[in-house]
Amino acid sequence: MNTIAERKGDESHTLDRFSTARGGELAKASRHTPQRSLKGKVAIVTGGGRGIGRAIAETLAEHGARVSVIARTRDDVEETVKRIQSRGGEAIAVTADVSVNEDVRRMVKKSETRLGPPDILVNNAGHVGVFAPLWKADLSDWRRNLEVNLFGPIMCSRAVLPSMISRRQGVIVNIGSYIGIRAYPENIAYSTSKCALVRFTDGLAASVAKYGIGVFLLSPGMVKTRMVREIPKNILNIESDIVWSPPEAAANIVLRLASGEGKELSGRFLHVDDDFDQLVREARRIQKENLYTLRLLKLKGPED
Repeated sequence: MNTIAERKGDESHTLDRFSTARGGELAKASRHTPQRSLKGKVAIVTGGGRGIGRAIAETLAEHGARVSVIARTRDDVEETVKRIQSRGGEAIAVTADVSVNEDVRRMVKKSETRLGPPDILVNNAGHVGVFAPLWKADLSDWRRNLEVNLFGPIMCSRAVLPSMISRRQGVIVNIGSYIGIRAYPENIAYSTSKCALVRFTDGLAASVAKYGIGVFLLSPGMVKTRMVREIPKNILNIESDIVWSPPEAAANIVLRLASGEGKELSGRFLHVDDDFDQLVREARRIQKENLYTLRLLKLKGPED
């Protein structure tokens, strides 16, 4: 088992995982686009104008979903929609800021009117912000990180859940990051928002399980997105020897979750490098041992 931990004194915040092939080898199942049908399903993908979000929107549309592509930049979402339509898919472009509740309500209503009630929500929109120590950071940037990376998924999930609950079905995938489970002093605001997203995911999953709704957190690995390219070189040199993940790998895991696979993994922290088929096979063990989630581990005392 791999344990990724940031220790302080006799305690450690950890994410316990199976030992799986890592380094440069993505699981073959993640690289291969499975032949699964989402015909009749409606998906909302935030941050769908480029990068990981575009790959997710295109993959879901390719497999039959009608997709509402959401982002703040009109040109980006329209380009994604054009790409989908050129391949015979159905999609609409909606400009919205996921940190603004009025925008969220409007985009969900537009999606429902044009495409139908949502079956799939992918909370992919993200903000990395300015890299600076807390005492030098602009608090408005801290606020923006929390608004986009945490309150965005909260508000989007809140907007689609009434429909999902009434139909007793639905899948919500929150795009997270390993930075959320380890100390990241270069950008504490980002890591704080992503850590909170982990806890939001498992808490929401527990609260909607009785309605047949699955909620998952997926870390897409290191992907050469525009946001990553904007990270200062003294913190991350993208030309260095880094193991990069293609955006399609995350898109294929989202596809499998959207099609109903791995429903027993609801509430868990998944990574694109994980062997998804192994996780599905070992789902009972994962639940029993409470793996793939944040936990607080302490030194064992005499009373233990």
